[in-house]
Amino acid sequence: MKQFLVLSLIFSVSLFASANDNTHTLQLQDIFNLEYANQIDITEDGKTVYFVRNRMDIKTDRKVGNIWSVDYNTGQLQPLTSGVFMDYSPVLSPDGQRLAFISNRDGSNQIYMKWLKTGAVAKISNLTNAPRSITWSPNSKHLVFSMFVPEISSPPVSLPGKPKGANWAEPAKFIDDVYYRADGSGYSQKGFNQLFTLNANGGNAQQLTDDNFDYNGGVSFSKNGESLYFSANRHAEHALKPTNSEVYQLNLSTLKITPLTDRNGPDQQPQVSPNGQYLAFTGYDDKRTNYENTQLYIRDLKTGDTQSLTSDFDRSVGQIKWSANSKGLYFSYADEGQTALAYQPRSGKRKVITEQIGSVAFGRPYSGGDFDISENGDIAFTLADTQRPADVATIKRGSIKRLTDLNSDALQTKQLAKVEELWLKSSHDELPIQAWVAYPPGFDKSKKYPLVLEIHGGPVANYGPHFSAEVQLFAAKGNVVLYMNPRGSDSYGKEFAQTIHHNYPSNDYDDLMTGVDALIDKGFIDKSKLFVTGGSGGGVLTAWIVGHTDRFAAAVVAKPVINWISFVLTADFYPFFADYWFPGKPWDHIEHYMKRSPISYVGNVKTPTMLLTGEADYRTPISETEQFYQALKLQGVDTAMVRIPNASHGITARPSNLMTKVAYIQWWFDKHSK
Repeated sequence: MKQFLVLSLIFSVSLFASANDNTHTLQLQDIFNLEYANQIDITEDGKTVYFVRNRMDIKTDRKVGNIWSVDYNTGQLQPLTSGVFMDYSPVLSPDGQRLAFISNRDGSNQIYMKWLKTGAVAKISNLTNAPRSITWSPNSKHLVFSMFVPEISSPPVSLPGKPKGANWAEPAKFIDDVYYRADGSGYSQKGFNQLFTLNANGGNAQQLTDDNFDYNGGVSFSKNGESLYFSANRHAEHALKPTNSEVYQLNLSTLKITPLTDRNGPDQQPQVSPNGQYLAFTGYDDKRTNYENTQLYIRDLKTGDTQSLTSDFDRSVGQIKWSANSKGLYFSYADEGQTALAYQPRSGKRKVITEQIGSVAFGRPYSGGDFDISENGDIAFTLADTQRPADVATIKRGSIKRLTDLNSDALQTKQLAKVEELWLKSSHDELPIQAWVAYPPGFDKSKKYPLVLEIHGGPVANYGPHFSAEVQLFAAKGNVVLYMNPRGSDSYGKEFAQTIHHNYPSNDYDDLMTGVDALIDKGFIDKSKLFVTGGSGGGVLTAWIVGHTDRFAAAVVAKPVINWISFVLTADFYPFFADYWFPGKPWDHIEHYMKRSPISYVGNVKTPTMLLTGEADYRTPISETEQFYQALKLQGVDTAMVRIPNASHGITARPSNLMTKVAYIQWWFDKHSK
């Protein structure tokens, strides 16, 4: 009997694309036809934009990326690299003659150089570990990057008596670091990320830092090239206080490191102004809340005077770029689910440039995006919407011009879900809540449709009007899909995000139910076919929902936290979670932790609930999923567990895993359609 059920499950999943097959709607296998652009770099004259063109390779089941250019005047696309590799992080030299990038084309991540006049490409590094965050020197002669340097160590115990040629068990692993495993990379080696410099013509990399601290982010050179600025956490308690970074100056002659900031909180993204007089950076004063607005600061490098340019701005500053005349900076920020770009002068009123920066997310409709600024003020950015993944566009003299249409071949014949914005007032306290509704192709408001409530993770994150393969696939199967930004989401200001500080989950549940009720009131939802799913923070809320109502016909809880105590004591980034998401350590606040844990309400669950998690998830470890699965079994609830082999928290790093995720969720909902 069990064998029959397993075969039935496999057969049902395989039918996702073939049952009621409609080549005019998005199908699972169409994932491999989609592309998107990111990592934008525009030339100083604004005539050419370099970018990474990402696609999904069906034979290797991997995302691959190559570097392309697009001409502003002609729209001509041209590949700079090709092949089934991951070429990424293109950085144009200050003199405009070369493009440095990172690639895994020889089997390991190395630094490559493209000579733009001749077209020649060469590997210029022979590194033992992957480089990160390439930065050019002002004279275009050197590169600076960070790289992990392992620490030579031996275990404290060595077993005696092993005969030559004997086959003993693998030695025990000895761990004494605070961070010993990380989601997406597994168990860690001892060591630290250090800064290196490399001649742009190739050669041996020279190490610039050598101490027991991590140097992960990008750097910025002084105008004369004699020193560089970087962000790092070099405090004694850097492991247990991971957000307390400072901005430092490194003298390249003496290798002396000097701190420039000293407050409690993250100071990041240091960028020297083109005239060399100012240093911009981002950060905030750490108050141990779940959220603070990241501000934009500038420091006069002569006087040391530092001021915030955005203290009156109730949004978080994202990526920053100086204007060529050093009179101000451009910065991105999330606002009501969309990514915008503003110009902030050193003194004076900021100006919104565009609110159309498109997300480079692919699976779910998270906000985000890339941009770059030329010397004459031309802007290159990713442009996307609910119907298309990210393309390349520019703004010249206030006019937006789309330069690429990467998915015209894959999507022009597809009928996609139309997405409509919706504003609601929460049933809890009338708090305005933003939502989006995706209508299935051929939607007829006189008919009744299943409803899928899809909840974002974070929990401090945001969805928006962006392309989402998962939302489109659910809609293509005839579902109305509702996604929302309940309280606690960012892009609505600090107060909105902090409503869940030490209070999650709570009334975000009411916000979500308000959205469900609003769609039911419109008359086209079949109330017997209400479904709910979400991943990570959305998985927490999905598990919370089924513990507080049985109105849903079925639920899929993806990569959740079920027990906050076990989560804090098993997750990879546990010092942060314990300090910022809760009033104290678990053993001092057991009642608080358990009150917010979905496991505390498992006795109420009647909804058929499936769990889905990657087996290599170290952010919300699969032990959380196993707890809920076994608890539901003990309660006699209809449940199942889907384990994705070798998948980390994101699950969908491999395209087939995205297909698997959507197919299993849809199968579970179909199974429980009344």
